[in-house]
Amino acid sequence: MAATFRRRLRRGAASTAVAALVLAALTASQSPAGAKNTAAKGQEPTPADTPIDGGAAYYTDLPPLNSPVPPRGSNDPRPDGDGIVTGPAQAGIPATVLAAYKKAESEIRAADPGCRLPWQLLAGIGKVESGQARGGAVDAEGTTLQPILGPQLNGRGFARITDTDGGRYDGDRTHDRAVGPMQFIPSTWSQGGPAGTGWGADGNGDGKKDPNNVFDAALAAGTYLCAGGRNLSVQQDLDSAVLGYNHSEEYLRTVLSWFAFYRTGSYEVPDGKGVLPAHRDGANGTGDHPSGRTEGRTGHGHGRGTGDPAGNHPRPGKTKPNGPAKPGGSGDGHTGSHTPGGDHTPGTPETPGTPQTPGGKPTPTPKPPTKPTTPTALQRVGDQDLTTTAGTDFTTKAQVRATDAAGKPVAGVPVRFTLPDTTDARFPAGATTATVTTGKDGLATAPTLHAGDKTGDFTLRATAVGRPAPAVDIKATVKAKPAPKVDLLTRTSDKELTATAGHAFAEDAVEIKATYRGEIAAGVPITATMITDDPDHPVQNDKGPYFKDPQATGDNKDKPLRTLTGLTTDADGLLKLPKIYTDSHPGTFLLRLTTPNGTTLTLKLKIAAPPKTA
Repeated sequence: MAATFRRRLRRGAASTAVAALVLAALTASQSPAGAKNTAAKGQEPTPADTPIDGGAAYYTDLPPLNSPVPPRGSNDPRPDGDGIVTGPAQAGIPATVLAAYKKAESEIRAADPGCRLPWQLLAGIGKVESGQARGGAVDAEGTTLQPILGPQLNGRGFARITDTDGGRYDGDRTHDRAVGPMQFIPSTWSQGGPAGTGWGADGNGDGKKDPNNVFDAALAAGTYLCAGGRNLSVQQDLDSAVLGYNHSEEYLRTVLSWFAFYRTGSYEVPDGKGVLPAHRDGANGTGDHPSGRTEGRTGHGHGRGTGDPAGNHPRPGKTKPNGPAKPGGSGDGHTGSHTPGGDHTPGTPETPGTPQTPGGKPTPTPKPPTKPTTPTALQRVGDQDLTTTAGTDFTTKAQVRATDAAGKPVAGVPVRFTLPDTTDARFPAGATTATVTTGKDGLATAPTLHAGDKTGDFTLRATAVGRPAPAVDIKATVKAKPAPKVDLLTRTSDKELTATAGHAFAEDAVEIKATYRGEIAAGVPITATMITDDPDHPVQNDKGPYFKDPQATGDNKDKPLRTLTGLTTDADGLLKLPKIYTDSHPGTFLLRLTTPNGTTLTLKLKIAAPPKTA
């Protein structure tokens, strides 16, 4: 592998250097020289606090010394590595995994801006816990293609945690195992957190909390790291948060090393093409765990890497550093001499080393990672508008295809579907956005969309996250529900409706009931109109009783309103009309109630002349 603890130790005071770099990256206003490493001393959670991953094994590979190079100068306003960069293969992060980290950062920034969670910290933990989900072995929804399980937590070298989930998440009914890309133990996922409801989260808006889904796991991990009001730009909070994952100083240093590495730059690679780590921490050197996180190893025993046939994998603070490496030498996984304070001449390229396999044969130099294909367009799939009725699901899902300049489909592109504020339609779990990664066919299909009560047209927008492809707008329409049928309107009282001119009728004077074939008709829209007494052509009256507009303000709030809409029968089929007012005209007037299917009820309103004054 490109780096080992031996080399890192030779560079001297590894934990201090890494901690300083990390803190400087988080707090741009501070000088790296002024950042102190509080490390893990005094920061570990109490033994009663179960770590997120149960204290299971983790990958110990450290990042290479030749960090990625950002594509622009120091004035580039994008310090987080969003642009295309060049550098070692270890800087490549699988597309869907990277999208999950950035989505989690965005959501947590909106919910808890004081935490200052950078996605690179999630990437550092994801690298150490699962090798970025086995190099990005996930499907289009972000779920791992195969389970990623830690060793059985049976107390033999690890914590002892008997089964808490009946094997639901880890398939083990005797003991728990860490699960998924971010290695949550089942009890922490479903029962942890301050409320005891679990740290599990729904990061991709599909209505489920799945530790095997990288979007869910990344959001859950970010939520945990920010818990308790932590500010991750403060070294003590940062250390405490990472140690909550695994109570180990070595783990802390390893995570912070990758965090600092990704802060200097990274680039996206297709799913399944990420570099797999080779070295794993064990439980007191007890060897392999066939059922655990063994993916990514090269066929050697536990802790064995290229150039170390004996399996003696050095660890920080436990192995004495070797002497300075010689140019062209091997044995520490690095290329070139590059020793601290060495006499490397600026402008003189260093000679690559030749790593040796256990048999002494040179290991072929790996080819640089293939540059990811950049999508230049998103295309709407299907030409039909999305249509449904209020309160129901859209039967057709929005779908787009990402293509390159040659019109070929591009896989691994995160596509965000965004709903506007003008609609109450929602994705699962009430989400207004959903991010989906394109598959091999370049297709990204949005989750099922549910219409609310609001009717009308709106536009669903699909954008390629972090890509130059123009957005695609998809028209959607929510139609009103068909009005319930009514064949009879009746008044619930036979009391005569009377009032005196200039005075209002009694409160709730008019209550009606709607039925259809003798059954209650709920939710029936009704229009109330004061009409003339012309038997052949009744029209809206311009005098006599009237309503007031409940929505009117100012001078219009007392303006007479003789046609009132927006009335609806309740669950019992009943409707009470608003207060009815009168003007100065006495006489008998007519009030007609009408349903959408034409059923009517006409009521007489009698208005007496005011008494004459002496």
